[in-house]
Amino acid sequence: MLTALLILGPFSFVAQANTHTVMPGETIFLIAQRYGVSYQALSQINNLANPDIIYPGNKINLPEPYTVKEGDTLWKLAQARRTNLNILLMLNNLANPNQLFPGQKILLPPAFAAGSSSTAMASRGGRNYAFFPSEIDLFARLVHSEAAGEPYIGQVAVAATVLNRINSPRYPNTLTGVIYQVSNGFYQYSPVLDGRINLPANQSAYNAVRDALQGWDPSLGATGFYNASKTTNQWVRQQPVTTVIGNHIFFR
Repeated sequence: MLTALLILGPFSFVAQANTHTVMPGETIFLIAQRYGVSYQALSQINNLANPDIIYPGNKINLPEPYTVKEGDTLWKLAQARRTNLNILLMLNNLANPNQLFPGQKILLPPAFAAGSSSTAMASRGGRNYAFFPSEIDLFARLVHSEAAGEPYIGQVAVAATVLNRINSPRYPNTLTGVIYQVSNGFYQYSPVLDGRINLPANQSAYNAVRDALQGWDPSLGATGFYNASKTTNQWVRQQPVTTVIGNHIFFR
């Protein structure tokens, strides 16, 4: 059951500032050059499955300037921004993680901060989720690429299965871990394999992510789904079915 709901700042999932909208002909390499950052780091902070595949209309989150304060370390800043040390080193062209001093100007991944487009929510089971705008965008892109042609309730159900996997001990406990999981040599979601995950999400997908985060679970606790007309995977066909919505069969 949904036990609590906390929203920090405006209830908006699309980053409104410090983003770049991809134009026809642009690549992540050219965008990185334009803003003077590493294209590898830019790919990482935007959760791009394949940095060679981006589409016009994609929102690329840009790193933010930050002034180093007394007591700051790259390790602490990486933890605060929910990223890793290597990304901070790449963003700032640093070879030594100890090369910090108060007043120094550096770049950090987009902030998770009140008053911006960030959100913190509670879901089924009382688990709190705190996702960066880039993670919400990745989540919506998955829903869009998997369920754009499905009824809205089916889109919410797809989003709910991702959260159910995060809650399940059988799957990774992070959003990116679930979406990019490779099990026995197979991607869990075909859009990650073929690059459709990088297609811009429509508003319906963002709305579905929002409703799933608020606790709506039309999948009835499912941790996966499949289209019977498009899969030959016998394992999924043997799993207990929770419900059928549109073209998707949901299973636990």
